Order: sequence, then structure tokens, then C-alpha cells
Amino acid sequence: MTDLDAHRQEIVSGDRAAFGRWVAGAEATLHGSLRSFAARVDVEAVLQETLLRIWQVAGRLQPDGKPNGLLRFALRACRNLALSEARRRRFTPSTNDEEGFERLVARIADEGPAPADPFLRRAIQICLGLLPAKPREAIRARLEAAGGESDQAIADRLGLKLNTLLQNVTRARRALAECLKGRGIALEEELP
Repeated sequence: MTDLDAHRQEIVSGDRAAFGRWVAGAEATLHGSLRSFAARVDVEAVLQETLLRIWQVAGRLQPDGKPNGLLRFALRACRNLALSEARRRRFTPSTNDEEGFERLVARIADEGPAPADPFLRRAIQICLGLLPAKPREAIRARLEAAGGESDQAIADRLGLKLNTLLQNVTRARRALAECLKGRGIALEEELP
């Protein structure tokens, strides 16, 4: 079992590389926890906001003696942000979604985060390479920012209007989903 809390003290001391390692280990699990929200909220924005909050509050969290405390907190923060955004858009998840989420949090304490799938990563890289230039540029810039840069800042850096950036990100997501589906990857089955 991987306990990502091994990076906690370094994160608290401001070590960005340690935070990057923590994010690398936690990302698949956090993304998977938002699966039921994917069609209703901008899960990338929710995830980026969650990561920012984790960076800011890591030092104030009190360990409870169980592994992956920071990840379990991140899951709850991520879920709460997604719920707030969904409610703002007048969507309420089902009871099954909530029960599944609680099982996920319990599993994290026992088993650790989901391992990264190298075949899925490779398929994503291939599909990214097949995107038209502008959507590929927009989604890569957003991914590389990893929550450390606002969409407006990304748009400015790319010389785009904010709305143009967001449209290109949306096009990229749709095209990626279609490409992955064409490769036999059903995202809802691949995400933890």
C-alpha cells in the first residue's frame, strides 16, 4: 500500500517537487471520485481548486493515524467543491453516488490510491497527438498548469481570449473521449 502522507512534511515545508509527487500519486483517485459529475461540472477546474486548497492547508491538517490522510481530505474537499458547483447548476447526485464515494474513501484508508495505468496513459498520449492543433495546445497548456495558473492567465499566455481557450478545451475533451472510446477504452470503467 502506498501512503502518500510520506510527502506531507515536505509539502508543509513548501517543497513543490514533493507536492508534485503527491499529486502524481493522488490524481487518478481524485479524478475517479468526480466521475459522476463529469457531464455536469468542469471537473478539471474542481480538481485544480482542490489541489490549490491542499497546498494551502496541508500544514493545518491533523493526522488521524490512518494512512493517506491528506488524500482522504482531498477527496472530501474535491467532492464538496463538485457538489457546490453541481447544486449551483441545479443537479443533485444520487444516493448511489454518495455510497460509492464513501466506499472509495474507506478503500483509500485501507489500500491506498489507485495505481496509474501505463496503457491508459499511452492511449491518452496517442489521442492527444491526434487532436487538431488549437484544441491540443489549449488542453496541454491547461494540463501543464496543473492548477497553478488561472484559465485567464493560460489564455493570455497563449494569446487567446478566455472564451476561445475554454471552447478549445471543451473540443479537446470531446475529441479525446471519442478517440479513447474508439480504442476500446470506456472512461467510466477505467477510472477508479
